[in-house]
Amino acid sequence: MQVQGVPTQGDAGYNGLTKRQEGLPADYYFDRTRYERELERVWYRNWIYVGRSEDLLLPRSFRTFEIGDQRVLLVRDEAGDLRGFYNTCRHRGSALCREPQGQLRAAAIVCPYHAWVYDLQGKLLRTSSKSHALGFDVGDFPLYRIAVQEWSGCVFVALTDDPAPLQKNFDQPLSRLAHWALGDLRRGHVFTKTMQCNWKIFWENYNECLHCPGVHSQLSQLVPIFGRGLLEERDDPKWAQHADRLDPQFKGGLRRGATTWSMNGQAIGAPLPGLTEEDRQAAHVYVTSLPSVFIVGHPDYVRVVRLRPLGPEQTEMCVEYLFAPQTLADPRFDLHNAVDFANRVMSEDAQICELNQAGLRALPHQHGVVMPEEYLVLQFHDWVRLQMRAD
Repeated sequence: MQVQGVPTQGDAGYNGLTKRQEGLPADYYFDRTRYERELERVWYRNWIYVGRSEDLLLPRSFRTFEIGDQRVLLVRDEAGDLRGFYNTCRHRGSALCREPQGQLRAAAIVCPYHAWVYDLQGKLLRTSSKSHALGFDVGDFPLYRIAVQEWSGCVFVALTDDPAPLQKNFDQPLSRLAHWALGDLRRGHVFTKTMQCNWKIFWENYNECLHCPGVHSQLSQLVPIFGRGLLEERDDPKWAQHADRLDPQFKGGLRRGATTWSMNGQAIGAPLPGLTEEDRQAAHVYVTSLPSVFIVGHPDYVRVVRLRPLGPEQTEMCVEYLFAPQTLADPRFDLHNAVDFANRVMSEDAQICELNQAGLRALPHQHGVVMPEEYLVLQFHDWVRLQMRAD
């Protein structure tokens, strides 16, 4: 997608914007009617990351999940297939499962209200009524299905009837993370925080590093180019003057001597075995699926960061840390070197997003300004506008 004001390769390879651009209107971040329309047009029409397959490995295991005001039920059937349904009985609409997760006692879903019984494929098996009226057929009342797809141990759902292929939801080919073998990794730590900000503010913050020098002092030391307020080498309009310099503050990557995102810059546990030298040198490979998740491959672990809107000015952030099973089994393994560092970065992001939200209601503030280094923020704004215009 070509964004207005973003230079092309004919502009000496500079990434930044060259024309003044306005941000989204301020009320897009707190208006209740706008929020509800975004739920309908963005969150209910795209693939949404809801968790890891490892939570649903056994037959009859289930998990419930909320996206906006929609309640989702995931169940692993006895053939090993993961099924998705609305957590709603076809009788009078009762929720079927009250617990967030568990394992069904039998291969059936039983409504706790009037005991309608469904199989794990969603077919209604029987009701509790003594008789059925003329014209009633149990075959007409299966559970409402939801599209589910598993990819590399990650579970996605789509509330639309005809979702696009999962790949189209990502900004890069899914093969970009193939060397990390995500399906073989296991979760070692989870960090969850409720942020007092609109979900779009988090994605704007994610897509720029102008805030990095003032907000992420420790990260800016680990990734020197971030300390210059830049994401990439060519975000600097004078990048060509430094093209021959290999210093990380100009080329990107970690500071000399560091190998991963951690408190001391050193790897924890064994390096992931399938990575190339290029993968290790990159130290952080990002793959994003709007609006719900980004995944970061590090040399020794993977971060999966999930967002969930809770209201116009409230968003849940959940960070899952994935490691090789042998690393987690090593009694010498101390995950805090990595997770304390990344949790600090994510907490700093949450705090600054809340500060951004706190100032948006000023009466004269109609919209902000997108600066040259924030070309990815403009692309995100254009994505939101396109989603909202879609039929």
